[in-house]
Amino acid sequence: MVKVETLEIFYRDKIGRAPENLRQGAGHFDIFKTDYTLDQPLPNPEAYRRRDFYKISLSHGKSEVQFADKTVQIKKQALLFLNPQIPCSGDLSQVNNSFCIVFNQHFFHRYGNLHEYPVYQPGGTHIFELTDEQVRDVENIFQRMLEEKVSDYVYKYDVLRNLTLELIHFALKTQLRSATQVTPPHNAAERIATLFTTLLEQHYAIDDTTQQVSLRSAADFARHMNIHVNHLNRALKAATGNTTSHIIAARCLSEAKSLLKQSSWSIAEIAYSLGFLEPTHFNAFFKKQTGTSPRKFRNV
Repeated sequence: MVKVETLEIFYRDKIGRAPENLRQGAGHFDIFKTDYTLDQPLPNPEAYRRRDFYKISLSHGKSEVQFADKTVQIKKQALLFLNPQIPCSGDLSQVNNSFCIVFNQHFFHRYGNLHEYPVYQPGGTHIFELTDEQVRDVENIFQRMLEEKVSDYVYKYDVLRNLTLELIHFALKTQLRSATQVTPPHNAAERIATLFTTLLEQHYAIDDTTQQVSLRSAADFARHMNIHVNHLNRALKAATGNTTSHIIAARCLSEAKSLLKQSSWSIAEIAYSLGFLEPTHFNAFFKKQTGTSPRKFRNV
């Protein structure tokens, strides 16, 4: 299934500890001042993932962040806004995140909609290259956050919310230019195809009967990758010669054959895991693709 970096995984892998107040459904905010890289090098497509939390970081050093349809190159230093709606990967091996905050959607519950801001909208700018002077201004905001976080002020989380918004408005008001966005004309389609294939393989890696495929159409995958469905269709056609629907159906059929031959699950359980609402729909799909029924295929 699709792997999502949760706050629990973030703390385990990047920080080495988990706060005691980390609870499902509760507001959470934390800030770190670091002299090491919070993000490990991400050299392969498997690093293309979503998070279930928001992250704003000030990074120093050259790096490259890949979204589904573009690559953003950071030359020196940048302010990064990452969120649950925009999956990405990147080579951050030379990056030092001097400041980083993480928070979940519940932290801003009843305090406004973050997705009204371009930094959190699909197609918006999520990475801002900074001048040395701008870095000092941003560091000042983060430093105020650090001081507020350890204060005894009863309304300190209101202040931290305001300071988070101040970071967002700093980026918007100064109209910072994003790092150079490069979409190489000769490999953009191949890169999208690679990201799609990785996502497809992760999504159809079914291990037990409680898992269920939720991305079944080209439009579903396009939304998950944060690109237009026509862009995805063109890229896959150029890279593979096949349509998106054909590739999805082929992968679904492959998983169905594997489960029918290698598992003891009932046909109804297999149908459910593959995202079919009714076993009859699965039977019709399988017979259309193979000319035989799932039951006959299993018994051969």
